Parts: sequence; structure tokens; C-alpha cells
Amino acid sequence: VQLQASGGGLVQAGGSLRLSCAASGRTFSSYNVGWFRQAPGKEREVVAHINWSGSNTLYAESVKGRFTISRDNAKNTVYLQMNSLKPGDTAVYYCAAVSRGSAYYWAAPSSFAYWGQGTQVTVSS
Repeated sequence: VQLQASGGGLVQAGGSLRLSCAASGRTFSSYNVGWFRQAPGKEREVVAHINWSGSNTLYAESVKGRFTISRDNAKNTVYLQMNSLKPGDTAVYYCAAVSRGSAYYWAAPSSFAYWGQGTQVTVSS
């Protein structure tokens, strides 16, 4: 599966952005998807995760209550709605996919075999 992330940009603190992760190739509903981010000088970290059907979601503590992950399998797209953005959310955001039958840890980047190219999110104070 090929992934392409989009929707990043520059926003003021308190603002919102919606990221999209468009998939092509194999059946998208065969994959669980995660959003990760990486700030300069920091390790890549998980932001949110959604299972193949959209029935189960997980979030990093730092974004709970502010970010919402969702998916539309008919459109082969996963979304990350980001509200109440903070300067600390500034990073390159990546979507990643793993086959739904795999055994893996949702928060570990190494668990995910397929990655999009990343989209920059910059939050100004």
C-alpha cells in the first residue's frame, strides 16, 4: 500500500488543522493506521492509531481530547483532526500502516511497514 499525507500548514496556537492520509494499492481496509510526528532533534512519536474498521482508536496522552483520528475506507483515507493546537505540536506528521493481522505495538514506529512522506505542521505562539 502507498500512503500520501497532506493537510499540514502554518496555524496560530488554538487553531485547527485536518490532516489526510490517502492510500492506494491494496485494499485499505486490510490495514490499521497510525499517525506519528517528529520534531527537530526528537524521536518519532505516536500521535494516534485507528484499527482497520474504525471501531477502535488510541491516542497519545499529549493529544487526548484535542485530536481525533477517523477513517473512510470507501475513500481509502484516514484523517487526523487537530484542534486547540499548541506550539509543542509543531512537527512533521507521518501516517503509517500495518496489516491488520499482524502482532504489533501501536505506539512503536518500527511496527509499521508502510509510511507516507510526511506533512509539516507549524503552530505559532
